Amino acid sequence: MKFIAGLVLGLILIPLAGYLYFTGGGAPVATTDSDMPFETFFASKALNVRIAKDMPKTVPIQPTEANYVAAAELYKQNCAVCHGVPLTPKTAIATGMYPHPPVLFEGKGVTDDEPGASYWKIFNGIRLSGMPGFSKSLNETQMWQIALLVANADKLPPSAKAVLVAPIGTPPPAPTASPSTTPTTTPTPAPPPK
Repeated sequence: MKFIAGLVLGLILIPLAGYLYFTGGGAPVATTDSDMPFETFFASKALNVRIAKDMPKTVPIQPTEANYVAAAELYKQNCAVCHGVPLTPKTAIATGMYPHPPVLFEGKGVTDDEPGASYWKIFNGIRLSGMPGFSKSLNETQMWQIALLVANADKLPPSAKAVLVAPIGTPPPAPTASPSTTPTTTPTPAPPPK
């Protein structure tokens, strides 16, 4: 009988304590507050399981120089304010965010993640992290381009690196071509005189 009374009391007191914790202003809601108990563990565990279950397993585009260059410009416009670019200090936005956004061009970034995992994050966003979903503002090819860029951040061609560090709106360099694939041009004949 005491066990049942304790169980019933526990089933009432634990949710009530949780309710009072959140509604009484005790929960950490400011970006400068410390984590809630087990917050990081449960949030990352749930995210990792969901991504592993739902992420695309195949990449529909190739990791070409043209895709990297296009992705670099998209990344600068949509991602760099939080995740940074090479050789540039963190922005005030990235410094003040919680959880802190990963810096993707220092250390390993997400180069150890499959491109499908990065695509899932770009497409869906991550709730309560500041990471928006881009499925309504970028098309599928653009999201895959960025996913390939960050998955291969440690082995990008020089042209993509140049775009990343150039100011937004700077025209991207032309992709390099090997001598055997360089197209030849023939001069256009002048129009006949009238």
